[in-house]
Amino acid sequence: MKMLLLLVGICITASAAAQRLVTIQGKAQGTYYIIKYLGSDSVSLQPDVESIFREIDRSMSLYLPGSLINRFNKGEQVVMDDYMRTVVRKAQEVSRVTNGLFDITVKPLVDLWGFGVVRHSKGRPSAADIRKTLALVDYRLLTLRSRYLIKKKAGVEIDCNGIAQGFTSDVLGRFLAARGIRNYLVDVGGELVAAGVNAQGKPWSVGIERPAGDSAQQPVQAILQLNDRAVATSGNYRRFFDEGGTRFAHTIHPRTGEALHNNIITVTVTAPDAITADAYDNALILLGVEAGLQFVRDHPKLGLGAYYVYKDADGAIKEKYSPGFFPAE
Repeated sequence: MKMLLLLVGICITASAAAQRLVTIQGKAQGTYYIIKYLGSDSVSLQPDVESIFREIDRSMSLYLPGSLINRFNKGEQVVMDDYMRTVVRKAQEVSRVTNGLFDITVKPLVDLWGFGVVRHSKGRPSAADIRKTLALVDYRLLTLRSRYLIKKKAGVEIDCNGIAQGFTSDVLGRFLAARGIRNYLVDVGGELVAAGVNAQGKPWSVGIERPAGDSAQQPVQAILQLNDRAVATSGNYRRFFDEGGTRFAHTIHPRTGEALHNNIITVTVTAPDAITADAYDNALILLGVEAGLQFVRDHPKLGLGAYYVYKDADGAIKEKYSPGFFPAE
C-alpha cells in the first residue's frame, strides 16, 4: 500500500493573475485522487477525469470483471490497448534494469500470500507452495508482439498494481497539458506528478513524514518541492500480517517468493515521471537502504532520488536519502 503524501495548502495570491486554483477530487482505483491546477476556464474537468479512470480500469483493473488484464490472466489472447501496452513495456524495461526485482508476473505469489483481490489470512505459505508458485513468476515468460502480450507458460498471470497508479497520474497530467493547463499537481493514491508552479508562483510542494530525531518519538513533516517531477512512496505499514515475531508486508520478492520483512518503514522515490517513480519504489524497498541508495548512484540516467525511513538494529527510527533529495539541505 502506498504511503499518503499530504498536499501542502496553497494560497491564491495576486501572482495568479487571471487564473484561479481549481481542485478536483474523488475516489477511484480503490483509493483517492486530488488534482489541483491553475486555470481560467470555468468548465469542470471532473467528468473527463473520471472517464479516464474508467478507461484505465477497463484495461488493467484486477477488480473489474472483463478487463483486459483479467481476460489475459484467464488465458484469452487479447489485443492490448495503448494503456496496457505502455504499462507492460515500462514494466519489462524496469524488470530488466532491476534484474527482476520488479516483475508484474508476481501475481500468483501475491495471491498465495493472501494480498491479492481475494484476501485471506492463512499465514506464511509453505516452502513447497512458494517453490511451486515461483515457477510461474519471471518477466521473461512474457513476450510482446505488437499489440499482443504472449505468455510462454500456462498459468502465468500479471498484476500491474505496482505501477498503474503512477501511470494514471501521468495520463491525467498529459490530459491537463492537452487542455492548455501548464501548472498542475496530480495525486492518485499518493503517486504524484507536478508541472509548473502553484498559485504563489513557486514549485508545487508536498509534505512527507520524516523522523524528528533520537529524542522524539513522533515524525515531523518535511516539505518536498517538485520542480516538474513526480514522487511515489512504498511502505510496509498498512497491508501486512504478523507471524512468529515477524511482520510480513504485501510487497513480494519476485525472485525468492518471500513477502517483505526487512527493517524499512517507507521508501519515497522521485523521478521524471510518476510511472518511473511508482515502479522503482517497489525495487528499492526490496533492495534495502544501502543497496537501494547504491542503485540510485549507479543509474544516474534514470533521474531517481530516494528517501528511506527505517529502523536500526536497536529499533530506533532513522532516515537516509540520496544527494539532493531535499534540495534545501
